[in-house]
Amino acid sequence: MALKGKVKIGEITSIRGSVVDIDFKDFLPPINTILHTGKDKKIIIEVLAQLDARRVRGIALNPTQGLTRGMLVETDGSELTVPVGKNIMGRMFDVFGNTIDHQGELKDVKWSKIHKAPPSLDNRSTKSEIFLTGIKAIDVLIPLERGGKAGLFGGAGVGKTVLLTEMIHNMVGHNEGVSMFCGIGERCREGHELYQDMKTAGVLDNMVMLFGQMNEPPGARFRVGHAALTMAEYFRDEENKDVLLLIDNIFRFIQAGMEVSGLLGQMPSRLGYQPSLGTELSQLEERIANTTTGAITSIQAVYVPADDLTDPAAVHTFSHLSATIVLSRKKASEGLYPAIDLLQSNSKMATPGIIGRRHYELAQKIRKTLAHYEELKDIIAMLGLEQLSTEDHNIVNRARRLERFLTQPFFTTTKFSGIEGKEVSLENALDGCERILSDEFKEFPESAFYMIGNIEEAIQKANTDKTKEEVTEEK
Repeated sequence: MALKGKVKIGEITSIRGSVVDIDFKDFLPPINTILHTGKDKKIIIEVLAQLDARRVRGIALNPTQGLTRGMLVETDGSELTVPVGKNIMGRMFDVFGNTIDHQGELKDVKWSKIHKAPPSLDNRSTKSEIFLTGIKAIDVLIPLERGGKAGLFGGAGVGKTVLLTEMIHNMVGHNEGVSMFCGIGERCREGHELYQDMKTAGVLDNMVMLFGQMNEPPGARFRVGHAALTMAEYFRDEENKDVLLLIDNIFRFIQAGMEVSGLLGQMPSRLGYQPSLGTELSQLEERIANTTTGAITSIQAVYVPADDLTDPAAVHTFSHLSATIVLSRKKASEGLYPAIDLLQSNSKMATPGIIGRRHYELAQKIRKTLAHYEELKDIIAMLGLEQLSTEDHNIVNRARRLERFLTQPFFTTTKFSGIEGKEVSLENALDGCERILSDEFKEFPESAFYMIGNIEEAIQKANTDKTKEEVTEEK
């Protein structure tokens, strides 16, 4: 990153890990200014605090090996910038806007500051629209908002990243929009796998990827979300496109802020979180919005520490979301994928005024059936199915068929499962649920509804199984 304007010189007075104090004789850099130091001026420091009239405290965005007290620091007063433009499509970047995919130099791009104010209220759209994903369980029970924020809550290993990659696949497949993936504190294995998967699926040309990896200093992980939003805002405001921004994982952003706060010597808040947690999260989240020119729809994976939804990180994130998708380890262990806990998940869009009367009433019926089944599980465990009344027996049958119908084979898992992925329209998903609730398939085996797309596939599956049984009996 070359220095452009008039250069000012400072001197390092102390180094504590990633935190560096710098003394300027005749100039005080503003907050968020970028400072260059080290060999070939490759170490980049962002100013986070002004200590007095001459000294600033900054956080290094790359490793600080080789820094010593007395070393000179240069700045031209500029902030951190990233490239924006059509030519960033299909590329992979780090927090500084450098390409990391070995595909050559970027051409014809502009550079834009990563720190920006959210769109003003008069520029925001007041219309509520649904964002369709092609995934039955989400479109029927947890409809997402176009230009809204949806949280994907779950512990480690319950399928957050798989669900995100499936949404990218479906978004690029049937929508003219742009997909952006922002990896905050990602493992390099996950980043590499995602890149290869997107390449194989043929959707890389409509995607931009940004990574602040797990091994990078907290400063880099703390800023990669802002960098991704700057790129997304370009496509929304300049190209008038809809952007699907996937963030994996927003908890790592909070965690990076916690590390930065600790290094700066701030007094920790509850459970060791930074006192400025609410402000820092708001500065990022409020930039995700639906404006008159386009929309940034964000789906954010949220790691929940120890599966505890009362953790401050989870609570603060909840307040920004229009939909919450809670993934359940119990569902995953039963093989019901996507492993969404349909009763704990909810959406603010699920009202008759937005999704329509038929969809709303059907969703309520499904929830009621599943909730009743949940209550009956204890009785079934103790006394067995035989002790239930005929009405309860019917509810259990409907609920078990609904649970299986709301599973779905994903395109991104075809190579692991051997089952071809399916994308299902909202109309077909509603039709299937309605027919199951009206007991149309009462005689069908439960297995016929597992891992299918449209309800017609259940009929085919049941008929095939029946034919196989008849053939076996004849033999």
